[in-house]
Amino acid sequence: MSERPTKPILRVLEGEPVWPLPIWIMRQAGRYLPEYRETRSQAGSFLDLCYTPRLAEEVTLQPIRRFGFDAAILFSDILVIPHALGQDVRFVENEGPKLDPISNAADLSRLADELPLSRLDPVFETLDRLSKSLPRETTLLGFCGAPWTVASYMIAGKGTPDQAPARLTAYRDPAFMDRLIDILVRASTDYLIRQIDAGAEAVQLFESFGAALPPALFDRLSLDPIRRIVTGLKEARPNARVIVFVRGGGAHLHRFAAAGVGDALALDWTLDPALVLPDLPGDVATQGNLDPLALIAGGDALHRGIDHILHAVRGRPHIFNLGHGILPETPTDHVAELIARVRGA
Repeated sequence: MSERPTKPILRVLEGEPVWPLPIWIMRQAGRYLPEYRETRSQAGSFLDLCYTPRLAEEVTLQPIRRFGFDAAILFSDILVIPHALGQDVRFVENEGPKLDPISNAADLSRLADELPLSRLDPVFETLDRLSKSLPRETTLLGFCGAPWTVASYMIAGKGTPDQAPARLTAYRDPAFMDRLIDILVRASTDYLIRQIDAGAEAVQLFESFGAALPPALFDRLSLDPIRRIVTGLKEARPNARVIVFVRGGGAHLHRFAAAGVGDALALDWTLDPALVLPDLPGDVATQGNLDPLALIAGGDALHRGIDHILHAVRGRPHIFNLGHGILPETPTDHVAELIARVRGA
């Protein structure tokens, strides 16, 4: 019989209610921290920061040192997979990621069919370093982007408001889209297996663009690819634990739960946990879902938001988090206040 985990987040991912709630926040290593901005200035490009293990380890540790979160999440980016596959990826200051668009089978043929894992050795070295440098009680999380979200960037060459280029491609050329999704499923599965081997104790799949998918495309492009990744990861590494975050996927939560896709389902800020959670089985772990803008606002708005979540999830396996990533303008004292209120409940 395997030993039960002692780290709070891993206990929740095993289906155990833990109180006070364990807490981490998406993008917790980022521009709202002055120490991150200082380290970022030393790195050169954003990808240089991701691919320099000493610096990536440092920025991953910064929010742990400052706030003592219950989990540290690997500092990297979801676009390292298309970059490793051979697509040109660069990050432009104040504009975000730019890629050479992939729009047809000829473009796709220029990419590797299988992920060259050696190109991501710096990421795995960062995880190995973190597994040794993190406090004993802190869970180490890895992550990757879900295939639909990554494919949207690869097709459009940038982030778009409604992912229209990728949606249009899915309608006009379903064979191309299915092939791209298949490549990303295999690459993501291999990548996450290697992250677990390098020291990650759990991983999160980010479907940041789930809200763009109409019902006719959702299963084919989001739910099924994520299910395939989770299944492949767990077949290879049965002890791996997976958090699935589908922004805008609230209508599909019960279907993810029924299909057993992931050990925890993350809720975005648009969902009311008091209304959503009673429809989910009591042993399904969840995560979320404070509005990032409430954290910026602070004061009564922040306290009401925290207390509403705490009341709704009491007695359930739940990880406190935001409903999406922390924003750069967030005051650090509001983050400290958030942690104190969650842990003092």
